Amino acid sequence: MTKIGFDSEKYLFMQSQKITERINEFGGKLYLEFGGKLFDDNHAARVLPGFEPDSKIKMLSKLKDKAEIVIVINSVDIQKNKVRADLGITYDQDVIRLIGIFRSYGLYVGSVVLSRFDKSNEPAVMFKKRLEKLGLKVYRHQVIQGYPNDLRSIISEDGFGKNEYIETTRNLVVVTAPGPGSGKMATCLSNIYHDLKRGIKSGYAKYETFPVWNLPLKHPVNVAYEAATADLNDVNMIDPWHLSAYGVTTVNYNRDVEIFPVLNALFEKILGKSPYKSPTDMGVNMAGFAISNNEVCEEASKQEIIRRYFKALENERRNNLDPDESQKIEHLMRGLNVSVEDRKVYVEALKKEQKTGVPCSAIELSDGTIITGKTSELFESQSAVLVNAIKYLAGIPDEQKLLMPERIVPITELKVKYLDSKTPRLHIDETLIALSSSCASNVSAEKAISKLPLLNGAQMHTTVLLPHIDAKMARKLGIVVTSSPVYEDKTSKL
Repeated sequence: MTKIGFDSEKYLFMQSQKITERINEFGGKLYLEFGGKLFDDNHAARVLPGFEPDSKIKMLSKLKDKAEIVIVINSVDIQKNKVRADLGITYDQDVIRLIGIFRSYGLYVGSVVLSRFDKSNEPAVMFKKRLEKLGLKVYRHQVIQGYPNDLRSIISEDGFGKNEYIETTRNLVVVTAPGPGSGKMATCLSNIYHDLKRGIKSGYAKYETFPVWNLPLKHPVNVAYEAATADLNDVNMIDPWHLSAYGVTTVNYNRDVEIFPVLNALFEKILGKSPYKSPTDMGVNMAGFAISNNEVCEEASKQEIIRRYFKALENERRNNLDPDESQKIEHLMRGLNVSVEDRKVYVEALKKEQKTGVPCSAIELSDGTIITGKTSELFESQSAVLVNAIKYLAGIPDEQKLLMPERIVPITELKVKYLDSKTPRLHIDETLIALSSSCASNVSAEKAISKLPLLNGAQMHTTVLLPHIDAKMARKLGIVVTSSPVYEDKTSKL
């Protein structure tokens, strides 16, 4: 059984309560900049076992009567067809996707803001028209010269003043975006400026899950966040402003600490007085208070750091990059006295490969059982280990074959003769299709297939790089996979 280290119900209650308190502090209207993922937050779910991937949007659903969503997209990203790497879709496509998901939770999407808008940007102009045809309000925000340092220009009619005012009707305005660099903070500050001109009291707060401000700087949960952002060169650090103001040590990350003096000056210029003494003050994150088993979260976070390390090695190998990211994560691992040998499935897969002389895989199930599989003439090792795992879960003897060779060989011949496949061996999707086609005549196959949901959250390692199709299928099944940075037809490592 998977160990739980985070109380999701407690978190939902405390988080919604904290946001409501912050709304009241500002006299009834709050612009809340939402960082990270509102749903599908699998990183949080991995390092805080018990955190539900859609916890944030569930929390917002509790506030749906007082909340509205404003989505910000950088017009330059539209023009460049910027793609979300995790989803493989462009940022403008993701805006449409986000709107649909928010609405499915009963949340009101008030408008979309096109930041850094220029009328010569034809793709952005066309996207504006598309949104308006869907019945959405669209606002245009201009490039402000000197942002964020030239306060005199920013806090003027030629700065925020030339941005279109976002008409909102709710007390909580959640400002989110399809990705970083979209202009969420500038959007919040711009509307606060316009609110003040209209005699409306409003304020700003920020919601980021990581780093967790009330955990130690070198707590594995916070180190795991640093590993996750190693490619961005973000670092966690003690918030010096908070320490100076209150004598209390809290954790923030470098970009928020660096921008705080500027943001503080902007608040003073707009409101006459800044409501905050530190970057930590701006935040409303309560995740640290909902950790119910610190030991479980520490171990899960260490495993996530190892996973990030293997992911960095894979990216560097596939793209022939210098090992900057992996070396940074390796340094973080050393700081926690963690190594790849602490990942059990890595050790077991490597043992199996050394014994058999072929690429192998290992998978750890929720009860701690580790199952292995090897590459054969008919199956890739990742397919073999998956079949072995669901057989185990279904109580089917290891020696009993679910797929007879005479059913598989025609598929392998088809792949090579007619589909120009590089290998006749079956990938995960092909294996599952072949297995499902046997269900009508094979009760054991049907029983094994029914156990696939139990693989959600399982840990897996392959001794060679996974083809993209297998990596995609593993994600769909909820399996957390790492791979050694070795191509199947080569033996050299980084």
